[in-house]
Amino acid sequence: MTIRAWAELLRVSALFTVPGDALAGAAASGRRPDRGTVLAVGASLCLYEAGMALNDWADREEDAIDRPHRPIPSGRIAPGAALAAAGTLTAAGLGLAAGAGRPALAVATGLAATVWAYDLRLKHTPAGPAAMAAARGLDLLLGATATGAAKRAMGARAGSGAVPGPGADSGAGAAAGPESAGRGSVRAALPAAGLLGAHTYAVTAVSRHEAHGGSTTAPLAALAAVAALGAAAVHEQRGRCGAPAADPRTGSGSRDESPRPHPSHRAPTPLAPTTPTAPGLVRTALTGSYFRTAAVPLLHAALNPSPPLTQRAVGGGIRAMIPLQAALAARAGAVGTGLAVMGLVPIARTLARKVSPT
Repeated sequence: MTIRAWAELLRVSALFTVPGDALAGAAASGRRPDRGTVLAVGASLCLYEAGMALNDWADREEDAIDRPHRPIPSGRIAPGAALAAAGTLTAAGLGLAAGAGRPALAVATGLAATVWAYDLRLKHTPAGPAAMAAARGLDLLLGATATGAAKRAMGARAGSGAVPGPGADSGAGAAAGPESAGRGSVRAALPAAGLLGAHTYAVTAVSRHEAHGGSTTAPLAALAAVAALGAAAVHEQRGRCGAPAADPRTGSGSRDESPRPHPSHRAPTPLAPTTPTAPGLVRTALTGSYFRTAAVPLLHAALNPSPPLTQRAVGGGIRAMIPLQAALAARAGAVGTGLAVMGLVPIARTLARKVSPT
């Protein structure tokens, strides 16, 4: 009973929507996953679970009326234990992020602050959905800054110790430190973070009605947002001047200076129209999975905004984050990463039947 109570408190079925944030961030930054990505995933998991425990601690009086079956109001978990778990998990998440370097720690600190501000203050204000969206976006940026951090630090040390030759830029090595390179990773991953944040905003707006239902507007608005996000995710991520983003398999910390021409750039012959590429088909399939997972329950909630259907729409929106993360990774050229993220779907679906993600 104690294990089940903690599983409900921490919403373990929703936990598998978290690793894809860091992996999508790594892909958007143009790098292959590495040790820093693993640390980012660990930090994300800890901070996410901290938010779940803190959420129920902050809502314990409200849940005693609307959700008396939850672990704290039902007496299965003491409020002090939930608050202690939130603090411990937050410290663990920041510690893991620190292992990936100062830029990653800075992003993780902002993420932790956003999580605590949302649970303790912003949740029941108009700024609540925006705060939750910011948290998901920061989680993706955490993966972008943590990935390749060790290589950036080694490059900075090597550059600062080099003796420039005649005519060389003596400040070039020092200027390209890990902080500046981390900012470059953030800029590259901002579009993907914005898409993930927009989805989170829409789902959070619907979740504000899950206890009592009655809102048709929120599910309809979320449905429109899902359609727009799907249209954006299906297109290949572009680099500067319209060039495709760097292939993350190169491991390079910057955009590829001489990218391979994308098939869409080649002029079609009059008798041979262009055909979809394999990566394009994968992006389309992943985006279709995202739309199907999120849109169907949202449509049902819009037609009948009862509490059970609204809760089901929120659960579908949470699970839809996995195919969205996969589509964002494939959008950046990391098709293998996207398919690996999709491997989390069956696990999340199985656990959702046993422990509610909302």
